[in-house]
Amino acid sequence: MDVWLRKEGSSFPLGLSWIKEEQSYNFALYSKHAERVSLLLYDETDIIHPGIVLLLDYLVHRSGRVWHARLPKSSMNGAKYYAYRIDGPPPQGNYEWHTFDPDKIVLDPYAKALFFPLTFSRQAAIDPGSNAGRAALGNLVQSLHSSPRPLSEKHESDLVIYELHIRGFTENANSGVSSGKHGTFAGLIDKIPYLQDLGITAVELMPVFQNDPQGGDYWGYMPFSFYAPNQHYAGNPGTTDAQTDFSSMIDALHAAGIEVILDVVFNHTAEGGLGGPKYHLKLIDNSSYYMLSPVTGNYLDFSGTGNSLHCANRAVRHMILDSMRYWVREMGVDGFRFDLASIFALNSDGSVNFEDPPIFDQISGDPDFSGTRLIAEPWDAAGVYQLGRNFPGITWQQWNGKFRDTLRKFVKGDPGMVGETMSCLYGSCDLFPDALMTTYHPYQSINYVASHDGFTLYDLVSYNTKHNQANGQNNTDGPDEDSWNCGWEGDSGVPPDVVKLRKQQIRNFVCLLMVSNGTPMFRMGDEFAQTQSGNNNPYNQDNETSWLDWDRYRVHSDLFRFVQEMIAFRKAHPSLARSRFWRDDVRWYGTGPAVDLSFESRSLALCIHGASQQDQDIYVMANAFWEDLDFEIQEAGSWRLVVNTAEDSPKDIVSPQSQPPLGSGRITVCARSVVLLIKG
Repeated sequence: MDVWLRKEGSSFPLGLSWIKEEQSYNFALYSKHAERVSLLLYDETDIIHPGIVLLLDYLVHRSGRVWHARLPKSSMNGAKYYAYRIDGPPPQGNYEWHTFDPDKIVLDPYAKALFFPLTFSRQAAIDPGSNAGRAALGNLVQSLHSSPRPLSEKHESDLVIYELHIRGFTENANSGVSSGKHGTFAGLIDKIPYLQDLGITAVELMPVFQNDPQGGDYWGYMPFSFYAPNQHYAGNPGTTDAQTDFSSMIDALHAAGIEVILDVVFNHTAEGGLGGPKYHLKLIDNSSYYMLSPVTGNYLDFSGTGNSLHCANRAVRHMILDSMRYWVREMGVDGFRFDLASIFALNSDGSVNFEDPPIFDQISGDPDFSGTRLIAEPWDAAGVYQLGRNFPGITWQQWNGKFRDTLRKFVKGDPGMVGETMSCLYGSCDLFPDALMTTYHPYQSINYVASHDGFTLYDLVSYNTKHNQANGQNNTDGPDEDSWNCGWEGDSGVPPDVVKLRKQQIRNFVCLLMVSNGTPMFRMGDEFAQTQSGNNNPYNQDNETSWLDWDRYRVHSDLFRFVQEMIAFRKAHPSLARSRFWRDDVRWYGTGPAVDLSFESRSLALCIHGASQQDQDIYVMANAFWEDLDFEIQEAGSWRLVVNTAEDSPKDIVSPQSQPPLGSGRITVCARSVVLLIKG
């Protein structure tokens, strides 16, 4: 059998494999419909004309639907890069719409390191004819790690997620990272002490997959590769250093006790729709990899980017799981946040598979992912919304968009929000019920107020409307949001009373987020009032609009301190973050003994009894009304003040030991503020 493999190659695993014992490379490529496949090998001196062209013989180099070959390194004439040319049948109907083009250079979608020549051209991948010399090539690399890498310590009640963009986090000249590390994986390593000081226990990295370098996609949501780390974030772009730099970052974060979650885009690619570039999947097997109209051959677009991956196809599911396995086993990541995850549940014709979309069971049941955190964005861009028990991944965590919208409306002072706010604080049991046959946990709700999608937390309290003119779409892009500018639009010439109110509203959001049952998440810079000047969709703004302005960290150190102390408070009180709902351990009140659930009510109180968690009792009073309200403390005992968001720093959050006991009685909660007490 070894003789056959050495001569013909192996169909498994897909992509490029280094066979150390043989000192050879194995190449494997899935294509159901390809009729002719040539493997191209290039040296550094000529990226237009391959030094070796191996035409694969289907009688020798094909098994099932996989084309494969194995070459000793000694026979490759010093080749450093590889690619393919593929030909197949012309377009035809009934879902078999092909876009084979033997003139085009085809990138291996499994390539773990890419080479972009200086002459790389997205337009050449669109125009008819050859793109030789202007196409991305796979790098002939050997395995970075010879054995599976350990995951970080998994956090439970102390899990606090911090969403960040690798480049935006440290690209600004005032970020304080070492020279040459701005906007890189290494730059994040330099800021680990900052993250530790803040108290977060997991980073959720916006996409780090290689994106289209000419696609105008700063955020990274137009993936060019599902395996290669983005070279733009390497200390030496254009080389294979991105893999090494990424691994070093993972090791450093793990050493600091910080989990690493990747925001992954397995719902579409940078190839777009009709008229988009042809880099790999279109040229390899268009009708297998993408969802297509059986009538016109047009791409079905549920991602808002021109195409949608055909996750009902087992080869596509195989590709997704292989990518995940690589990032977990070889690169050491701890989890994934799946962008537009409802696309996973779509049938070939775009209808929703409500019964049993196979990819969820495949991921959840794979032993390689048994300790991996799985987080879904449980909707798509075309209207499928599966938040909570409607999402097929029953054990997955989910971004809770309802928590976001509810808390925004309540803190803003909208009427009719008290009941829904209670549900959110409780852990969103309406969405994640722990009924007998569907036992969810409150920690499955990822609670957040702001993320990369939309306003920063500061802009949420500083702008009534989005200001996205710089994006080039006449301010039509980006979501409409439940924002309120506190009486003054924008960040120029703001009166002192408005500045004070904005900070108070930010503290309200942070306090309520941190006392809610569930898993809290916030975006980078919200801890020091980062602004994007009202741009709530800066996906193409690779400039100061999106880069963190670290001067604001120094200007708004009072807000940083409040966030830092609220995270520490949450960690110190396990009665807040539980695996199960609070049930009898919580009592709900209003300004008096009963919650006012009327439409015009804008206040509530709750007492969380901590004895079952070996914790103190916590009393929360929230007044979203525009006038002061007197609350009667409904629970007997000695209470001490911890938080009053109406106070300026450092009185906004204090040590309870420094405060005199209140006892029961009345306490005035200022307009638009939250007060938090501890018993004892």
